Amino acid sequence: MLQLEQKTAVITGASSGIGRSMALAFAREGARVVVNYNNSVARAETVVSEIRSNGGHAVAIQANVGHPDQVENLIRTTQAEFGKIDIWVNNAGADILTGSGAKLSDEEKLHQLIEIDLKGTIACCWALVPVMQGQGRGVIINMSWDLAIHGFHGRNPQMFAAVKAGVLGFSRSFASTYGPVIRVNILAPGWIHTSFTEEMMDRKYYEARISEIPLGRFGTPEDVAEAAVFLASDASSYMTGEMIKINGGLS
Repeated sequence: MLQLEQKTAVITGASSGIGRSMALAFAREGARVVVNYNNSVARAETVVSEIRSNGGHAVAIQANVGHPDQVENLIRTTQAEFGKIDIWVNNAGADILTGSGAKLSDEEKLHQLIEIDLKGTIACCWALVPVMQGQGRGVIINMSWDLAIHGFHGRNPQMFAAVKAGVLGFSRSFASTYGPVIRVNILAPGWIHTSFTEEMMDRKYYEARISEIPLGRFGTPEDVAEAAVFLASDASSYMTGEMIKINGGLS
């Protein structure tokens, strides 16, 4: 049975990684999907093509969630395309670990994380309030980090934890403010196979992390996507302000 049939879902940062897996999973469940991207138009269009080739409905829409005016345009364009927004996943995040992001100073990294991961999440949620209240219902999923709660050593983790803990605190206050019309829950992935684990992590470090995980493996983007489908569906209709850890039992 399709859990999300005829619902419209916007996934920010959906051109690759966890966002891509979410877009594909939502489409498989019958949702009409907006694949949001910032710079990666070719990858976003590839995701859309994959969804359409499997009989689904999807469009790619550009927006930098760090800019409120672009968030408003993303909302308006989605409404023009599909008429409504039932589900919104705030998955877009700053990459401070790979590529040019890894070369930034600590101050620049922190600025990027605050602008995209924290302020971007807040801006999207606030902009969705009149939309979802006007519809009479809506679901938002925000992305935190399991080790934001428990802590992890290193300068990058310090910054990441601070911002993702902020997302958790904001989300719970938002849920308290806008229920019962809007449900908002939080996903907190742990070690997930991403470009960072594939490109930057040496074997010794990888095996050390694996040894700490009771389930004995890193998660996959699909593991996170399936949890997102659950939180977006009516199967979680009595949940709001909750955080689900996708971390193999690490914490």
